[in-house]
Amino acid sequence: MVPSGSPPGRTSLHPALALVAVAAGVVAMVKGGQVMAPHGLRLALVVAEALLAVPGLVLLVLAGVALPAGLGLVRVPPRVVLLAAIGGATLWAASLGLMNVQFVLWRPPDEFLDTFRALHEALKPRDVADGLLSIAAIGIMPALCEETLFRGIVLPSLARAGAPAGLLGSAALFALIHVDAVGTSPAFYRLPFAFAVGLGLAALRLATGSLVPSMLAHAVLNTITFLTVFLSGAAEKAVDEPEVLAGVLFLAGGLGLSAMVFRALRR
Repeated sequence: MVPSGSPPGRTSLHPALALVAVAAGVVAMVKGGQVMAPHGLRLALVVAEALLAVPGLVLLVLAGVALPAGLGLVRVPPRVVLLAAIGGATLWAASLGLMNVQFVLWRPPDEFLDTFRALHEALKPRDVADGLLSIAAIGIMPALCEETLFRGIVLPSLARAGAPAGLLGSAALFALIHVDAVGTSPAFYRLPFAFAVGLGLAALRLATGSLVPSMLAHAVLNTITFLTVFLSGAAEKAVDEPEVLAGVLFLAGGLGLSAMVFRALRR
């Protein structure tokens, strides 16, 4: 309850400031990653992800928004935690299927594939400690920082114009940070995948009223990707021999199971 005569506390940024937060975060992420690159790829990724979220957090504080309320850091029951983790796995399956189908319909440039293979080789762990560092860099930090910015700050801000605006706008901005630099040209190959994942994570945030489930689902999705792609060698197979049937089955199955998770969350 707000005391009589006291204005309610702000819980989100003005949409224009949210766009500023994204733009400043992307610049900080790119510059920070470049500065830290000589110190190792994993450390560069961790620092870059952290810097992505910093401008938005600063703007929240300057706007007088309490961080727990503004970000939606609300505790959820164990049942929701479990469903969020399952949701991360089902979103991974759907996104894997989408990538396979997309590969057949829209083959990325060879330079993009070469960059993908080089990244795969650089992040391939040599031992357990190396693997844990890779999971932190690939799975945990992106989940914490990207969710903080896009589902914690941007989504509530854009949702001032309605939940669909928040859902679609946050997913679109999330997709844009997945534009890759290939040589001197941008590569838009990951946009459909990132937009679809962004929609799922935003829907999870709206369905639960908390940022915690989308953070957990994002971490599960990224960690499964690391375990299957970077440890199993599936990256090379997917690049060389995309499978349409497997892609369709993963896409349909992932979407169906994700729908079941959301139905369970509404009960």
